[in-house]
Amino acid sequence: MSEWLVLAIAMAAACAVVLTITVLRERRLGDDEDPSETPDVIEYMTMMVGVVYAIVLGLAIAGVWEARNAAQDTVRVEAQALHEVTERVRVYAPEARDRTRKDVKAYVNYVLDEEWPVVLEEGELTDKGTELLEKVREDVSSYRPRDDFESQSYQPLVDQVGAADAARTARGLAAGPTMPGVVWFGLIGGALVCVGLIFTLQIRRSPRELLLAGVYSAMIAFLLFLIWDFNSPFGHSVADATGPFSDLFST
Repeated sequence: MSEWLVLAIAMAAACAVVLTITVLRERRLGDDEDPSETPDVIEYMTMMVGVVYAIVLGLAIAGVWEARNAAQDTVRVEAQALHEVTERVRVYAPEARDRTRKDVKAYVNYVLDEEWPVVLEEGELTDKGTELLEKVREDVSSYRPRDDFESQSYQPLVDQVGAADAARTARGLAAGPTMPGVVWFGLIGGALVCVGLIFTLQIRRSPRELLLAGVYSAMIAFLLFLIWDFNSPFGHSVADATGPFSDLFST
């Protein structure tokens, strides 16, 4: 199901629930209830709870956004380091050069086709991917330079493989969801409290009040969806974060 469709359904459902409860509540109470009887303290408490929840939502959005950017930076660093290996290895002997490029390509293909779905579903790297990267490291580090020119390129190549390995490790650490379950409990509970406080203000069935109640509940549903979407640092599909690999190793 498309993420946009999920968002639309969530927002529509939130609006429908709030508006339905409002209409049914007014029918039950009838015309005898006076909205002006709402104590001032309830209005102040409603505003305070709304402000606190808005701050919590803002911090949650900032947290998942920062985590996603950091996670996707690790993908860019890993892909760029491997690309540098394939380019700089041209100074090696033809046999060593071709073997290294072949192993890098095999690693990239494995990451895109097999490892990345595992990362999205289970939040961890695979042993096979680690073995393929170690093979690239062995190709580079076991080579014996034949002259000074190759010697000058040897250490930078080793450093690039090390950078790719470090980025891969960071990618594995960032693979899981950003928000723990207790935070989600607080966010969803806070949303229910904020929406529930609407009914303490004794809103009526006027178009203006119904519109404001619907927009308020839809906005909360949208922000919760935004947090859920960003809570997966590498997105929800392989194509969401593998752009650097696809761009640098498209051929």
